Amino acid sequence: MKLIFEQGAPGRHGANLPELDLPDEVDIPARCLRDHDAALPEVSELDVVRHFTELSRRNFGVDCGFYPLGSCTMKYNPKFCEAVGNIEGFRELHPLLPQLRIGGMLTQGALQVLHDLERLLCEITGMSAFTMQPLAGAHGELTGVMLIAAYHRAMGRKKTKVIVPDSAHGTNPASAAIGGFKVVPVPSDARGFMDLDAFRAALDGQVAAVMLTCPNTLGLFNPHIQEIADMTHDAGGLMYYDGANLNAILGKCRPGDIGFDVVHLNLHKTFATPHGGGGPGAGPVGVSEKLVEFLPTSLVEKRQDGTYVLRYDKENSIGYVAPFYGNFGVMLKAYAYILLLGREGLVKVAEHAVLNANYVLSRLRKHFDVPYDGLCMHECVLSATRQARNGVQALDIAKALIDRGFHPPTVYFPLIVKEAMMIEPTETESKETLDAFCDAMVDIAGLAESDPEALHRAPVTTPVTRLDEYAAARDLDLASL
Repeated sequence: MKLIFEQGAPGRHGANLPELDLPDEVDIPARCLRDHDAALPEVSELDVVRHFTELSRRNFGVDCGFYPLGSCTMKYNPKFCEAVGNIEGFRELHPLLPQLRIGGMLTQGALQVLHDLERLLCEITGMSAFTMQPLAGAHGELTGVMLIAAYHRAMGRKKTKVIVPDSAHGTNPASAAIGGFKVVPVPSDARGFMDLDAFRAALDGQVAAVMLTCPNTLGLFNPHIQEIADMTHDAGGLMYYDGANLNAILGKCRPGDIGFDVVHLNLHKTFATPHGGGGPGAGPVGVSEKLVEFLPTSLVEKRQDGTYVLRYDKENSIGYVAPFYGNFGVMLKAYAYILLLGREGLVKVAEHAVLNANYVLSRLRKHFDVPYDGLCMHECVLSATRQARNGVQALDIAKALIDRGFHPPTVYFPLIVKEAMMIEPTETESKETLDAFCDAMVDIAGLAESDPEALHRAPVTTPVTRLDEYAAARDLDLASL
C-alpha cells in the first residue's frame, strides 16, 4: 500500500477553499513566511477517502473481532452508550461555564450525572464517596496512594512502606514508589495466592497500605482476603483495591464489605466505555468514610433545593489531580451503561464473564499447561511451557492467532508464570466465538508438535509480517528518521 504522499499527481486537489476574508496585505514577519510550498500530498477527494478507508480496514478493534487481552477487559461498547455520549447538550458543554445563571441552568445536567454516577459507584463498591477526576487506572492508583499518605499524615503516623504481591499489575508498585513509599513485594504460594506467612513477616508498623487485585492477575479470588484485611488494619495500615478486575465480582461482592478502604475503578473496562486507542479512560477513586475529607477538590453536592453545586472548601483535600472534573464523556457513557443494565444486569455481567473464562479454560487445559489449576474467575492463565520444549513460545502462539483472525491474548504476564498466556473473554462474547478461538488454539498446539517452524514464521497473512522485536527494542535508531 502506497503512502498518501506517494499517490496523486502535481496539481491534483480534493478540496475547494473559500475566499480569504482577511485583508490582502497582512504584516507577517519574514521569518514566519515559507520560501516554498508546503510538502502536502496532491490527491483527489476520492484518493483520500479510499486511502483512509483502507487504513481503517487494517485496524483491529472490539467491533470487528475477538479481543481476549487478559486483565484488560476489552468488552464490546454498546452503541446506545455512544449515542448518549454524543448528545449535543453534553458534547458541547464547556467545563468552565458557570454552574448557575439567572433565568436558567447551564451545567446542572452534567453535575447531576457526576453526582448520580458517584452514588451508583458507591453502591456498587461499598465506598462512602468517590472522586471522578483521575483520567485512567494508573492515575487512579496514584491518587489512591496520595490519599493514603494524606490520611496517615493527618493521623500523625510516619508510614514508609506499601506491600504489593508479586502477581500485581505493574502499575501498583510504580504508583506506590511515585507516591514516596518503599515497595515491599510478597511472593505467591503454590495455589497462586499471596503467601500468608511471607505477608505476616512483611507486615509491620511501617506499612501504610496493602495493594491488592481481587481477583488477582491469575484470575483467582483470594479466600483469605478478610483475614488479610483484618491483619492490615490491626497493624495500622489501609487496604487498597485495584479495580481492574472488578468485572469478575460485579454485583456479587463489594470491596468495601470485605475491608478495603480505597478503590480505583476502570470505567473503560468494567463499564464498557472505549478502551485504549478508542479512549480516553477514566479511573474514579472511592474511599471509606475516614478518608472522605482528603478527596480531591472539587466535589459535586446536591443542595436542599435540588440543584447541584461544586464544593471547594475542603481543608484537608489533596487538591486537584486533573483539570476540571475528569473525562466527562467517558463517565457519561459509564452512567448510561449502568442505568441500561440495572442491578440484575450487572450481576449477569459477572456471571457470564466467569462462565466464559471457565469454558475457555476447560476446552484448552488438555492442550496447554495450567500453572494454577481449578476454577478461575473472569480470566484464565495458561502456559506454553509444553510447547516451548519444541521451540514454540507464547509469542509464536500469539503471532499464529493473528493469522487466524484473532487478536492475541496477553502474553508473558503475570510475570510469575513462565510462557504465560492470559485470556479474558469477557461476558459479551458468544459461545460460537469462544469455540472458534479455542479451535484455533488447539490447532496451533497441534502445529507446535508437528511443524513448529510454521509457527516461527507467523504471521504471514498481514501487511507487516514477523518483525525482529529484539532489534526494535535494543537497536533503535531514531537518528535516521
